[in-house]
Amino acid sequence: MTFDLTSKTPRQRSSWTEIWHLWTVIVPRRSINGQLVYGKVWRRHDGRDWIYKKFTEYDGEAAA
Repeated sequence: MTFDLTSKTPRQRSSWTEIWHLWTVIVPRRSINGQLVYGKVWRRHDGRDWIYKKFTEYDGEAAA
């Protein structure tokens, strides 16, 4: 639950703000060999800011 500072009443957070989704990011700089830097991260909105977590890929067969 969050508070709207203008009305002083609690309001419910949207359900989509609690869901992590996979996001591809492109960093506006180039690596040593001149290629763009990009990768995948988990992203979620907490009602105010975006929260990012590192995404680690794994081989499904190796994990079994």
